[in-house]
Parts: sequence; C-alpha cells; structure tokens
Amino acid sequence: MAAKKDEGILVAMTKIEKKTVKLRLIGDSPLIVHAWSTKAKRMMLESQMGKSKGRAKPLRNPVDDFIQSLYWISHKPEYPDDATPEECERAFELAIQSGAEFGFPAQAVKLAGNSAAYRLGWVKNQMALRGAYYIAPDVGDLLIVHGDPPVMREDTVRIGMGSTDLRYRGEFRNWYMNLTITYTEAFGFDLEALINIINAGGFAVGVGEWRTERDGSFGTYHVETI
Repeated sequence: MAAKKDEGILVAMTKIEKKTVKLRLIGDSPLIVHAWSTKAKRMMLESQMGKSKGRAKPLRNPVDDFIQSLYWISHKPEYPDDATPEECERAFELAIQSGAEFGFPAQAVKLAGNSAAYRLGWVKNQMALRGAYYIAPDVGDLLIVHGDPPVMREDTVRIGMGSTDLRYRGEFRNWYMNLTITYTEAFGFDLEALINIINAGGFAVGVGEWRTERDGSFGTYHVETI
C-alpha cells in the first residue's frame, strides 16, 4: 500500500550564515553603575537566615559603598571591613594608578535595544530579536568601560513608605564600550537594522542607574562603527 503524500506546507530551509562586526558605543551622558557587593549579598543572606537579628548595624562608609558599586575587571582593592573612608580612598587611588579596569553587563545593551524596538513598534515581540544577534562580553559577562576613571556620586533615593536614604555609586563621565556582535540575517534583521535598534536603545532606554526609561537622563549612548 503506497504511503499517503504529506499535504503539509513545504518550508524552504536555508543555511544560517553568521556575520561578526565591531561597533563602538559612545556615551552621550554619564553612566551610573550599582553592582551588588559581596557584603550586601552576605547581609541579605544572613537576614533571610535570621542570623543578623540583634546585631548592630555597621557604620556607613561612603567610599566603600562607591568601590563596591563598580563592576571590577581588574583586582578589587583589599582593605579591612573596619577600614576608614580615607583608607578606602587610598586603596582605590592605588588601584587606579595600577591601571584598574571596570566593566558593565553586556546583556544590558541588548535588553535596551530590544525593549526600544518593541516600544517603537518595529517588532511585534522581542522573541525574534533575542536569537537574531549576540553581543560577546569582553571578560566574564562584562564589557570593558573605557574612558576616564569613575568618580563617586552621592544621591538621595526613596526607599519606600516615604523614607529616603543616601546612595554612593560610581559614575563614568566620559566613556565608551567596544562591541563585538555576531548576527544572522535569517531573522530578517540586517546590520543597518541592528544598529538602528541599538541606537534606539541608547536614546529611549539607556543603561545603568537613573537611565532614561527610569525617568532619568543618564546612560544614553549612540553607535559609532569602527
């Protein structure tokens, strides 16, 4: 008995060709970073495990908060937990003199572009964009932030129930990041489209703290091809 012919739709499949391009993100406004510090993670875990009850809250060290807010690629300065702000500042300055390098999560740039493309109506959903291109990190999951060394900034933030607190974080005032992007046009996005998407993310969304999508004006950027 002859097998019945499949009357389903025939889909023509072509080989996926990958291309790689180097781009540069030029910062248009300062980049504010706020990495989760090892100390903050430890205190959160101790609180959840009930180990922090009855313990006195440690005194605030603004310089340590600033140092811990940075995504360190080079070795992070070491100093005792009870170090003074002056001791922390000296350790930071020594790290800068030794050529300290800092980074920022590579995924944030892709998320910003995909979010902007969706809001602008360029895509019906973000699923297709997720597989259309890949931004390769420089180290671990980080892109290297080039430019001037970070400076410490002090901000007043709301933490709920009408109360406020001070935050000490790193700010890069003149910065850029190099991108290595691998993409395929099989999803319908060519290089020009991807650059437009990344540019839209840099303008309408931004990266870091107080970025444009969070009612701020920081973390904006544009693409420069290299």
